[in-house]
Amino acid sequence: MSGPPDVDYRATSARPAWGSLPDALKHALEVALGTEIASVGSSVRSGFTGGFAAPAELADGRRVFIKASDDTIHSYGAYQREAEVVPQLPAEAHAPAIVTTARTDNWFAVVSEWVPGRMPGAPWTAEDFAVVTARCEALAEAMTPSPIAGLDTFLMDLESGESALLVPKQILAGDRELPQRLQPWVWRILPELSDLVELAPEALQGTAATHSDLRPDNLLIDTRGECWTVDWNWLALGPRWMDWVGLLPMAQHHGIDTGAAIRSSRLTADVPAEHLDCFVALIAAYMLKNPDKPPPPGCTPAIREHQRLYAWTFLDWLATRRGWTA
Repeated sequence: MSGPPDVDYRATSARPAWGSLPDALKHALEVALGTEIASVGSSVRSGFTGGFAAPAELADGRRVFIKASDDTIHSYGAYQREAEVVPQLPAEAHAPAIVTTARTDNWFAVVSEWVPGRMPGAPWTAEDFAVVTARCEALAEAMTPSPIAGLDTFLMDLESGESALLVPKQILAGDRELPQRLQPWVWRILPELSDLVELAPEALQGTAATHSDLRPDNLLIDTRGECWTVDWNWLALGPRWMDWVGLLPMAQHHGIDTGAAIRSSRLTADVPAEHLDCFVALIAAYMLKNPDKPPPPGCTPAIREHQRLYAWTFLDWLATRRGWTA
């Protein structure tokens, strides 16, 4: 393979239509909203789950965004977590406000304000990168220390289940296969990748509440050019620079000078290079888990191509910084 897969994050999901949702849930939504739902648009196609997600127009003139899921897929818990967390976020998060929620025996729906906008990073431009960077800087300031109690650390999340920290060593030991369709030099750098991830207990210390899944499809730039953040269901404690640095490998892949950005941003100007590299190595290791296997239940096949693209671009980012391809 000569390059990474091309993933269009505007078309990665397979979501149900409004007409397929149970009437009981629609009625519960109208009761919670205090008005009838006049019309519902097409489901958005970003994301990797089968949860319903679409804009709607209400009889009283409001426009809202409805997410709904039954209890057989991951989005059921994710939507509940989002409904719990978003009201606790500071204004600097610029997250669409929660309007209401509704539930039936095995369905849950969360309704937020509708923000007309577009996804940045498809591809990244210097202008969009600057807008998103400013939002990340303001968010980090407001979320340090965490305004939300009871969060696990990002490292704890990574170590749960199949720990990403162990992946490089497992591949080296022959206990896990190296995924296909990656750079030809990946096998050679696995020992250094393994050493990098072992810095995680030191590198990922922090008291900031982080989004922990900040990707372009979890960002919106509205018609006024302001950046919004969405899908707040993976919050964790970590260093204040973490969310922003997680955007850098794909931005570099699209031609952004992320080295200059790191030197100029107040988020990273004084952060040890090894800490930044450790975090990117951890995400690369996480993406090396199972990309050649069928997608998890409730997820679309696009999640595996996403993993492969992120593994490729995160390793490329490290290669540039560490001279791996020389």
